[in-house]
Amino acid sequence: MPGIQIGPLTIMYYGIIVMVGAVAAAFLAVWNARFYKRNPDFVWDGLLWVLIGGIIGARLWHIFTPPASMVEQGIDTWYYLTHPLDAINLRAGGLGIPGGVLGGALALYLYTRRKKENFLVWADIAAPALALGQAIGRWGNFVNQEVYGAPSSLPWAITIDPAYRLPGFESVATYHPLFLYESLYNLLNLGILLWLSRKYQKRLIPGDLFLTYLIIYPVGRFFLEFLRLDPSPVAGLNINQSLMAIVAPLAAIALVVRHQRRSKGKVTGKAVR
Repeated sequence: MPGIQIGPLTIMYYGIIVMVGAVAAAFLAVWNARFYKRNPDFVWDGLLWVLIGGIIGARLWHIFTPPASMVEQGIDTWYYLTHPLDAINLRAGGLGIPGGVLGGALALYLYTRRKKENFLVWADIAAPALALGQAIGRWGNFVNQEVYGAPSSLPWAITIDPAYRLPGFESVATYHPLFLYESLYNLLNLGILLWLSRKYQKRLIPGDLFLTYLIIYPVGRFFLEFLRLDPSPVAGLNINQSLMAIVAPLAAIALVVRHQRRSKGKVTGKAVR
């Protein structure tokens, strides 16, 4: 895990890339807030809340759903619960995007309640920014030589150093750049969300963009998990893939139902909130 050495302190490239992604996401959210005619200062004021909530959620997700390779080494949930210093040691790696999204969304909800703002509007503002942050943050996996896919001989396959190869693949040098696939997919998600917000502004209900994010990202992540060599097993299931298979259809149903209700409200003359 390379980094920048400043005296006795080492700043990991992974952490730098994640923070670059967070700051880039914040700038995009500021730009988006202006489009929604909201105070952009709210983004900077609430950024720390969302970052803390996201990091806590991402770490907890890792602790309770460690990848198979770590479980085989004895680093499972029970290990973390009985070794609290290791549980909070982010320098050793271990952040789960599902938990990060959940934790960040919860923090945003609490902050909007505190400031008496509309959570769903700000969730829509944040959705494209979240996709951008993920697209950039995934490159941290590149410098750590992790989150790579199945062995591959394709021209764009990446070489993984022997020290970072999973058990059983010690003699295999090149793999699918799974982190890159997800990064590009998140950029596609970003583009779709921004396009929808501008093209169909008058037809969208607050919360629609966030629900759309909860459809697009899980669908892509579900299929990318088939390439993953080191899934997170829970009760014999790939928990990340299983969660994606649940979230995407639920978000799609919610999106359809709320628009049906609004349509009925227009027909009957009743306001739908």
